[in-house]
Amino acid sequence: MKIKKSKTVSFDVDPQCGFTPICPDELPITEGDLIVDELNAQAAFAQYRLVSKDCHPEQAPWIATSPEQIMTPVEGDHPNLDIKWPAHCVVGTKGNTLIPGLPSESSYDLVVEKGIDPLKHPYGACYHDLSDQESTGVLEWLVAHQIELVIVGGLATDYCVKTTVLQLCNANVQVLVNLAACRGVDNETTEKAIQEMQNAGAKMIKSSQELEC
Repeated sequence: MKIKKSKTVSFDVDPQCGFTPICPDELPITEGDLIVDELNAQAAFAQYRLVSKDCHPEQAPWIATSPEQIMTPVEGDHPNLDIKWPAHCVVGTKGNTLIPGLPSESSYDLVVEKGIDPLKHPYGACYHDLSDQESTGVLEWLVAHQIELVIVGGLATDYCVKTTVLQLCNANVQVLVNLAACRGVDNETTEKAIQEMQNAGAKMIKSSQELEC
């Protein structure tokens, strides 16, 4: 696949230790720590490189206090919270840091921090809320830099990657998902996510080896 590098962005979605076996008590995704080489490889085909991060507080209504609470609905009137998760990617902890082997945050052209508000637990990197109303600035940044294509990889395929891709597609951005640079939480939901992203207009590649400038 031919890429116009000057109009392309590589987007690393939530490639944090908290989503890998490096932090087994958070949300470890199988092989989540093995996406680094592909993320770095796809970046070679882009003019710019972006990264998003979950930057969660220590306490929030969505944090499960027991294994039984995980993925159960958040009680109360919280329109920007859906289900409970284990505490993960808390600011100031190892889980909040990028996976070893990725560039330093200062090397990225844009760093998007999300999930800071304890009453908001977004998945996509383009909006701070679940109803896609409060922009993180990603879409505006892409317009300002006249970007035509976004190559996406990250964690997890069936949650934050999927939602970010759908947000980009809804904004009429051309999206390429590098499956080798992604890992999912569950095989079934990952397959459904891939289909959903394709239905929205995103294209899939097996790895960066399919790309050329």
